[in-house]
Amino acid sequence: MSRLNYHHLYYFWQVAKQGNLTRTAELLHISQSALSSQIKQLEQSMEVTLFHREGRKLLLTDSGYQTLKYAEDIFSRGAELEHLLMQGLQPEHSPIRIGVLSTMSRNFIESFIAPLLTMPDARYTLLSMDQPALLNALAQHQLDLALTNIIVQGHDNQLWQCRLLARQPVSIIGPAGIEAAQSLNQGYQRQRWVLPPSQSPIRTAFDALAAQFQLQPEVVAEADDMAMLRLLVRDSGALTVMPEVVVKDELKNGRLQKYLTLPQVYENFYIVTTQRELLHPKLNLLLQAFTM
Repeated sequence: MSRLNYHHLYYFWQVAKQGNLTRTAELLHISQSALSSQIKQLEQSMEVTLFHREGRKLLLTDSGYQTLKYAEDIFSRGAELEHLLMQGLQPEHSPIRIGVLSTMSRNFIESFIAPLLTMPDARYTLLSMDQPALLNALAQHQLDLALTNIIVQGHDNQLWQCRLLARQPVSIIGPAGIEAAQSLNQGYQRQRWVLPPSQSPIRTAFDALAAQFQLQPEVVAEADDMAMLRLLVRDSGALTVMPEVVVKDELKNGRLQKYLTLPQVYENFYIVTTQRELLHPKLNLLLQAFTM
């Protein structure tokens, strides 16, 4: 008989994800001592050490990392089976659950789900959250896919299937009628700017170009949410940098204007799924329609 106790493995999996014994015990509604004892039994039965301590932190050993990868697969497959059985083995009739990064362009999201808007039998759920919450919801099989502009990286990336969905050139956008040059030079020196925060890839690329052209932009506001950035540039009279898709309606009606496409600067959009046996049937439909 196998020495592996899956109940103990589940407790290890939860602690490894949380990285904290006390917080995990609270989430699982058991005592910390009982939780610690369960993990110790797992280590003893398998003759391995899964964690080592650094102060109050629990860090995975090499064996712990390997065990976590298998635990992720075991329990995510279990969640997939549970969802499949609860849906009556007819996933094509269930809503497709799409998670979106909360700061992404809503226009881009709408363009991706456009096929669903015209399908009478389509049922879908859109959930907005930050990147860690997106990945956690995917791992727990609470989502069928996630849309993000942040690439998935890290030691657990074998769990994810992250692929580039689209890349959009980034342009200088502002109110119509501003006197601006066709190159990023001193013609932009006197302008006011509303920009993404300094840690964003778009801002990093813009700052590098500004340094190259000795431009010192007067930054009057920053926002990491594309919807808010869109409102700020529309109502403040300042310039910004963003993909045209974010403000396609304002560009069409003339309220905003594109002044310059930044050379070799793009915003990347990714689709993230988990490695699972059964994918929602409408996922391939969305991908095929979007790339046509």
